[in-house]
Amino acid sequence: MISEYLTKDNIRLGVEAKDWKEAIKKSGSILEVNNLIEAEYIDAMIEMVKDKGAYIVITPGLALPHARPEKGAKENGLSLLTLKEPVKFGHSKNDPVKVVISFCAADDSTHTQMLSELAEFLKVKENVNYIKEVDSKEELLSYFENYDRGR
Repeated sequence: MISEYLTKDNIRLGVEAKDWKEAIKKSGSILEVNNLIEAEYIDAMIEMVKDKGAYIVITPGLALPHARPEKGAKENGLSLLTLKEPVKFGHSKNDPVKVVISFCAADDSTHTQMLSELAEFLKVKENVNYIKEVDSKEELLSYFENYDRGR
């Protein structure tokens, strides 16, 4: 499922961001440019962190920003960016963040399914470490495709 929504156009490696808000904006803008979300969705992702804290930093070095479907999701999709220098999101254990994977889903059912499948993939430390170190979009896509095939 991950490889179904993550395309070469939705990946940026070695991105510069001065703070967590800029990291979310840059990750969200990938979704917006690819016509998967409205601009308001990016604001909603930032508001979620402001309101609920850094719960989106789900594992050391990795954040999973998202918002509710009704906040501007048009299609289902993922964006992935790695940061040149990690930034702090305010999580007590999992900061700083090097990888930001934003996702959008057009309905509640898909939202839940995408979150579940991403969490399953990301709970494996080797998968997270690979994403942090990869320097090729093609290799990253191949990694996700192999993972999806093996499921």
